[in-house]
Amino acid sequence: MKKYNFNEIIKREDTNCVKYDMRKHFFGINDVMPMWVADMDFKTPDFIIDALKERLQHPVLGYSFFSDEYFHSIINWLNKKHDWMVQKDWISFSPGVVPGFSLLIQALTKPGDKIIIQPPVYHPFFSAIKDNDRVIIENELILKDMKYYMNFDDLKEKVKEGAKMLLLSNPHNPGGRVWTKNEMEELGNICYENNVLIVSDEIHSDLVFEKNKHIPLASINQNIAEITITCMAPSKTFNLAGLATSFLVISNSNLLEKYKEALNKLHIWYGNIFGVTALEAAYNKGFEWVNQLMKYIENNLQILVAFLEKNIPEIKAMMPEATYLVWLDCRALKMDDELLKKFFVEKAKVGLNSGVEYGKTGAGFMRMNIACPEIILKESLQRIYNAVKLN
Repeated sequence: MKKYNFNEIIKREDTNCVKYDMRKHFFGINDVMPMWVADMDFKTPDFIIDALKERLQHPVLGYSFFSDEYFHSIINWLNKKHDWMVQKDWISFSPGVVPGFSLLIQALTKPGDKIIIQPPVYHPFFSAIKDNDRVIIENELILKDMKYYMNFDDLKEKVKEGAKMLLLSNPHNPGGRVWTKNEMEELGNICYENNVLIVSDEIHSDLVFEKNKHIPLASINQNIAEITITCMAPSKTFNLAGLATSFLVISNSNLLEKYKEALNKLHIWYGNIFGVTALEAAYNKGFEWVNQLMKYIENNLQILVAFLEKNIPEIKAMMPEATYLVWLDCRALKMDDELLKKFFVEKAKVGLNSGVEYGKTGAGFMRMNIACPEIILKESLQRIYNAVKLN
């Protein structure tokens, strides 16, 4: 069995890399350790790079279509990884998960319609609704003992306001919750009984720590499957965001047809050759790589938690059940959100995502990406420690 090296430092500057080359744009200075946007500082796996090189041996990069191997690789991955057997006809292309649920909003709702989200939550949920002239309804999560829970009593009231859709983050970004079957079943039943469609963003579904298991929402029962559109991609799992290749699973033929109409209007049903090649290689050969990746990230998580508990008790980490993103409770530092962001950028020289990007309930929190070589994580933690002690 091959052992992958996640300790290797990869120079990403001067590659048009958002995470590194846009630090000045997002933080005002270049001299920050970038621990923010959700891509990893690890090499894209060699079996994916090799597949791309092999495709490049053919000198023509013309129009292409989705082969049976493309669909088979997705079906096989979902079956082996998540015990979910889907059909070929349920799968449709999207250039990304965020474009996917934006297209779904356009295809399945109308301007002025109400859409439910559960803050704090991935910030494009807010913009996808606002930018398409829909109305946000917030069903805020409950924070209890540094863990988020769904507020079903509030949800039952919110669906009565005429909501047409709910956007679900599953697993949850930024809190890292892996929603249980019981939680999702209750959510799904409430939405089914009130004719509310669910768009389930499951892009982090492969990145689950041991003792937790991701359950696709649409796999729970037939009723829930009928109202659920699942958005997935290999991009977070295998560091492929730059290849703009995602897919949706829609078993309801009426919803699928409406989504395909939206794709056709924009003429974006072809995908791209390299994204498809990478997806096939990832899902056909990536099981062991992901296992080793998650062990490495879990070790990084343990380093982070131990360091904070010993050296910076003012900052507490919410223990994620999935993802390589950690939600940091910084409220004990007693700074407002603008000061908190300046503190990390200007004093600690560490670039994180500000919690208020994820809704007002994210006030006092910051999001950290720990998918990096251990030495980078340790340097970032030391910078934060030094800044806290000098503050």
